[in-house]
Amino acid sequence: MNENTSNALHDPTSEIPTADNPPPPDITDADAQADVQAAGEDDDLRSSLTALSQLATGQMELKDVLTRVAEFAVRAIPGADGAGLTLIEAGHADTIVASAAFVSEVDAIQYGIGEGPCVTAAAEGRTMRSGSLGTDALWPRFGPRVGHLGVHSALSLPLLTADGVLGAMNVYAHAPDAFDDHAALIGELFAVPAGIAVQNAQVLAQAKRLASQLQTALTNRAVIDQAKGILISRIGCGAEEAFDRLRQLSQTDNQKLHTVAQSVVDEAMHRARARHIQPDQ
Repeated sequence: MNENTSNALHDPTSEIPTADNPPPPDITDADAQADVQAAGEDDDLRSSLTALSQLATGQMELKDVLTRVAEFAVRAIPGADGAGLTLIEAGHADTIVASAAFVSEVDAIQYGIGEGPCVTAAAEGRTMRSGSLGTDALWPRFGPRVGHLGVHSALSLPLLTADGVLGAMNVYAHAPDAFDDHAALIGELFAVPAGIAVQNAQVLAQAKRLASQLQTALTNRAVIDQAKGILISRIGCGAEEAFDRLRQLSQTDNQKLHTVAQSVVDEAMHRARARHIQPDQ
């Protein structure tokens, strides 16, 4: 390296700001605060997604799973004060849960009048957002009612699956304009795994319900067969006639067939016990 090159590298005038060498931007307190806030929001989203992935849907009731998902949504989405989840079955809202009492009150109004951001989000399969519910022309009946409750912002996200719209996630805030584009984006990111978790929980709940119904049917069938056997032994009729007698009793007493059959079995057991009781000496 020659002397001229060495001097150029250490020339203090090279550090003077020019048009080609602008000064570094100033880091203000507002910028630092924004960076801290963004980092915190990322941590909230990350922790909520982690908790969502670890949700033991097979060990919880469906409503408990939905409630936990709603709670995770409040933690993940900036500005949220409360959230609720709604499943859409047979064209109407069913299985409604909420993370806070005021959310239940808001959703009761929404589904009671059939108007609101969740209804629209589920019907159209797209995100709905409002920062001034009291004056929002999209929901002229719903908005003023919840505005009087002090709820001014809403973010409703459809829970989309390969089979269509499973339901919707409703996020509310008391402050006006609480959900900006960034909050809506985070909500949409969260809604994808949330929809998968909800669908898995729903499938498991349906499987449990079906298994319970099958077990009940098998139990009822066994009782009916026992009652038929008792009638056959008692009056000397065939299996078909015994079943007809049980059915006639069911219609006459306005009771279910397995209830009548259980009565016949209980009566036979009572008589059998009475015959085996030894008289006092």
